[in-house]
Amino acid sequence: MTTPHTIYILLGAPALLLLVWGTVWFYRHQCLLAERAHLMSEAIRNRDFTFRLPTKHLFFGERALQETVNNFSKDISQLVAQSEVESWQRLIRVLTHEIMNAATPISSISQAYLSDPNIQNSNYEEGIRAIYQSSQGMTTFIQNFRKITSIQEPVFAQVNMLDICNSLRQLFSSVDWSISANVSRAVLADESMLLQVLCNLAKNAIEAGAKHIDLRYHRDALCISNDGAPIPSDVAQEIFTPFFTTKRSGSGIGLSLSRQMMLKQGMYLMLAEHPVPGYHTTFMLTER
Repeated sequence: MTTPHTIYILLGAPALLLLVWGTVWFYRHQCLLAERAHLMSEAIRNRDFTFRLPTKHLFFGERALQETVNNFSKDISQLVAQSEVESWQRLIRVLTHEIMNAATPISSISQAYLSDPNIQNSNYEEGIRAIYQSSQGMTTFIQNFRKITSIQEPVFAQVNMLDICNSLRQLFSSVDWSISANVSRAVLADESMLLQVLCNLAKNAIEAGAKHIDLRYHRDALCISNDGAPIPSDVAQEIFTPFFTTKRSGSGIGLSLSRQMMLKQGMYLMLAEHPVPGYHTTFMLTER
């Protein structure tokens, strides 16, 4: 005969097990959320705004919140890049104005002296010519500075990305190209600007020793990958800084200009944290 005490035990044991299981599950779930918060905090602290955390094993409300944060990461990246570009432009305007104020009279006066018969073939000619050439070099440098702040306004049109990619293959036939079928789509962009940016990326890849370049879409971003020498982590943080270069003859404005051209079109150019498998470097170009 089943006694009330026995019934309590039979009913209480499963309830107790369910309570223990629920407590353990709740604790582990909270640990999962805490780990996600830590990863996002570390990403922001390291200025990596490209993070995307999975939404698996989350409740529908937590999933919606995580998806929103994932989408915000791209917006934050674009805002930070835009802010950096505007800061550089303001600084460059001041620097070009001040340097040109100093360089222009030096160039004019030294050129006038070089035209003076009393200076020609004298002991002073060589020194004055050196001053003139230095001022001309400074003027050339300033002209490169001004390129950063004088980008033309884009002219938007529907651009076939496959046509752009085929143009790249013809322009840089010294490397093998892998063009995915999913690049066959139309985007709203300035065709000449877009081609110029992609040409710059291809040129940089070839200069880094690339033999293969891959073009494909991943999610909403065009991925441009190559098997050239990898970009060191310390260099990767500076590649979009105006006039930063590791090349002996480089001006250091190519990638900075490319990013600005994309920002003017409502797009964003970035270096992927993890390259496409099989390649050493991947740049990502997001659409509007």
